[in-house]
Amino acid sequence: MLNAVDGGGHRSAVKLLEHTTNLSPSLPVSATYDGEKRVVVLKFYDPSSQTSHLWYDNTGHKPYCYSKLPLDQLKEMNERPDVVDLRVEEKLDLLADKTITMTKIVTTDPLAIGGSQSEKSIRNLIDCWEADIKYYENYIYDKQLIMGVSYEITDSKITPIERKIPLNVEENLKKWLKNSDPELQPYILEWTSLLSQPLPELKRVSLDIEVYSPDENRIPDARTAEFQILSVALVGSDGAKEVHLLQRSDVSSGERSLPDDVQIIFHEKEKNLISSTFERLLDYPFLISFNGDSFDLNYLYHRAQKLGINSENIPISMGRDIASLRHGTHIDLYKTFVNRSIQIYAFGGKYTDHTLNGICEGLLKESKLTYEGTLNSLSLNELASYNYNDARLTFKLTSFGDDLLMKLLTVISRISKMPIDDVARLGVSQWIRSMMYFEHRRINALIPRSDDLEKKGEATSEAITKGKKYKGGLVVEPKLGVYFNVSVLDFSSLYPSIIKVHNLSYETVRCLHLECRSNRIPGTEHWGCRKRRGVSSLVIGSLRDLRVNYYKPLSKDHSLSDEERNLYNVVSQALKVILNASYGVMGAEIFPLYCLPVAEATAAVGRYAITKTIEKCGQLDIQVVYGDTDSLFLKSPSSDQIKAVTEWAENEIEIELDFEKEYRYVAFSQRKKNYMGVLHDGNVDIKGLTGKKSHTPPFIRQAFYDTVSILSRVLTDSDFEKAREEIKKDLREKVLTLKNRDIPLDQLAFHMMLSKPISGYASKPQHVKAAEQLQKEKNRDIRAGDIISFVKTNTPGGVKPLELASIQEVDNEKYIDYLRGTFDQLLSALGYEFEEILGSTKIEDFFWSSP
Repeated sequence: MLNAVDGGGHRSAVKLLEHTTNLSPSLPVSATYDGEKRVVVLKFYDPSSQTSHLWYDNTGHKPYCYSKLPLDQLKEMNERPDVVDLRVEEKLDLLADKTITMTKIVTTDPLAIGGSQSEKSIRNLIDCWEADIKYYENYIYDKQLIMGVSYEITDSKITPIERKIPLNVEENLKKWLKNSDPELQPYILEWTSLLSQPLPELKRVSLDIEVYSPDENRIPDARTAEFQILSVALVGSDGAKEVHLLQRSDVSSGERSLPDDVQIIFHEKEKNLISSTFERLLDYPFLISFNGDSFDLNYLYHRAQKLGINSENIPISMGRDIASLRHGTHIDLYKTFVNRSIQIYAFGGKYTDHTLNGICEGLLKESKLTYEGTLNSLSLNELASYNYNDARLTFKLTSFGDDLLMKLLTVISRISKMPIDDVARLGVSQWIRSMMYFEHRRINALIPRSDDLEKKGEATSEAITKGKKYKGGLVVEPKLGVYFNVSVLDFSSLYPSIIKVHNLSYETVRCLHLECRSNRIPGTEHWGCRKRRGVSSLVIGSLRDLRVNYYKPLSKDHSLSDEERNLYNVVSQALKVILNASYGVMGAEIFPLYCLPVAEATAAVGRYAITKTIEKCGQLDIQVVYGDTDSLFLKSPSSDQIKAVTEWAENEIEIELDFEKEYRYVAFSQRKKNYMGVLHDGNVDIKGLTGKKSHTPPFIRQAFYDTVSILSRVLTDSDFEKAREEIKKDLREKVLTLKNRDIPLDQLAFHMMLSKPISGYASKPQHVKAAEQLQKEKNRDIRAGDIISFVKTNTPGGVKPLELASIQEVDNEKYIDYLRGTFDQLLSALGYEFEEILGSTKIEDFFWSSP
């Protein structure tokens, strides 16, 4: 066990790992499997004491899977020492619409069922059902445990606490439920009782480490942990601000620039620095990192082992690709923010670069500190400032907006029935999978295998997008040019609405009932079930109604307190993230409940709804300038026209249209899903246009944003004409500067990472060619994960590493081509081509006047 910490008021780590027999109302937040004890371990968070507690299963629950073979054909299973029971159970087969008999195979260990390396695993020997579910997930589903809500533990028994709907919520809900779908009402009531529970403050600490590296372009290997840890910074929700520094006699102290409330703690030995860090981690139930799975915690773990720190004193445990806290819960924010659903639906696409710096610039308007020279050469105080700022930014990503992210993760954990650390690491398809599996287990329904769902049939439409198996959403051809006063109407939760209204689920589309075959789904050869409601329609439909008709309006109701509005806003955002992905996962083959006819039917009804709405807009004399899957761009519609089309949509196609935003103007290129819009407040939306990619050279990226800045100031048609000419002149100047080689070389550098060793590349992309030159000419030890900085040159091979190139070797034509690729789409929307800029770029051309 971890040693107890002497002095300093630290809790005993031994206590932290003990089985909890009694606990006041607390939230299950994480789960794991103890391989030695062969039981599930639940991690509870007590919000009153802000402490973490472990509970080891004592109910005798065992791993299992199902077979359709009868007992007499499974005799060999009785001979296996890892099989403890075979029993007959009845399960509801939703595909067959009947109850069937299954054989439940109960084992001593999850590996007996699904050990990936073992040919003797049961799922590798016979056809099994529900054999691919993690054991602790199975446990959660069987016990119907809801993560993130309150339970009590009395005499080692977990007891749910009654979740009462607040009185004001209940009264509002009753009024709305009178007109809601009767089949959805029980689900809506259950969701409301779950989502109305208060969101506790989660005591947490962010951690960031700095490691010595002889090569600044290389991230040290966490598994070999060769180099010293120089600094560890901690920022806690309790106000703690600490930097643990390794005292180095060969490095100057420098001047302190940290805030006065940041404590610097010097350690003469690295081993003491790491041990002290581990002791501090015991004070926090939650640990926050940015890429800690791959680096920070990974490196700490292996470095501690390398320095001989007893494994019992290391609070970190390492899995194949995750780092966990033995006593608490680790959340890796890198995996959270790289999640596209979080990026787009929760944070509105405010960041595109998934680095800590890129995310913080987009969400916080703050950046990492910069420094001259190398990290190794920084003074101790400079290093402390740099390290502390990274930890501070990491923490702030969880605290801005009144702890928005932590609350969002908690709500999604409740909806998905998934541990909060899994929510933070896994994609939205896994959230929805868990939610649907929980529901199957609740109604005692067998979870189908993918080959069961494949029997539902193929698509009946022809895909337009390469790689797709069916025709997707409708995208209306944009009308090239610039349009002022453009209103955007959004089909509120379009696909969830379709799933609900048309009863779309894997068991209801192409159901077995002959009498349902006349119930055709528009735009397809499929039919929907009339006899029963599908599980997807019930779950997704109830969440959709709850968000659109209840939580979304409440989040904007200023008669409520700020605290109530904040809760409803977080719930609404969490529901939005899940609902917007609900159709996407149904059309993704990696989703366990992927069913091609369901995905095709959903997209077909979506196309039908948008087409009919566009027709209605034409009847109302509304000009539709663009349509993108679930939204329409309307040119200068009146309020009466908007009201007319929204009322028609709600009554005729049972889908709500919401006014989303109004652009001061929008510039469309000739390509679908490529446009630039300027809102009335000057903010710019850039959809699909290049120039934003993180590896784009700074010179070209800045040129793109300079152009966007010019366009953001346009207010009228005359302003727009002036902006066009200003952009043309500005780009000509930049091209001339490029041709005259007046640009610092580092502004032309591409920065790309090697995803594998040089020898692993069959073909040689440019960054690999540059890496080979570094290896040969600089005798550089190049490895996977290294960042290669290079420029395009007119030398053999067409590329050189930044440190080996000269400005005279730069291939200007290649950079002009890159500029062309960056600006072509945007300029076509502005009414001219990039070639017009290249027509002539001599100095005297800058003394022309506009025609």
